[in-house]
Amino acid sequence: MRGFTLLELLVAVAIVAILSTVAIVSYQEHIRRSARAEAKAVLLEAAAFMERFYTANGRYTTDAAGTTAPALTGLTQSPKEGQARYTISFQAIAAQSYVLRAQPTGTHSDPDCGTLTLTHTGVRGATGPKGTTECWQR
Repeated sequence: MRGFTLLELLVAVAIVAILSTVAIVSYQEHIRRSARAEAKAVLLEAAAFMERFYTANGRYTTDAAGTTAPALTGLTQSPKEGQARYTISFQAIAAQSYVLRAQPTGTHSDPDCGTLTLTHTGVRGATGPKGTTECWQR
């Protein structure tokens, strides 16, 4: 007799299904981590912009004349071009302090880390269950 039995064929299909499931979950986690890394880079770039603004104006809220507020031009989403996975915004801003926030948006979700934050003193935060240390280090 030649060929496969039905049982052998079912075992092969089950193995392929298990491997596919593991590969898909791993791929989705990789996509989340890369989107998170890009959001962290945009947050750090926005923080650098805010520090330059503070150096030039002596405060975070308005320019030296007191008329123009800082605008995160080009730094309002991550990635900077294309479909946004994170929205970058001010959570709080005062003359001597600010908190920047990167919130998952659209179809992208980050159940592990949630919303990422960065303060004027460099304190990093994450609202998800994995916590700040793991979310900002990976």
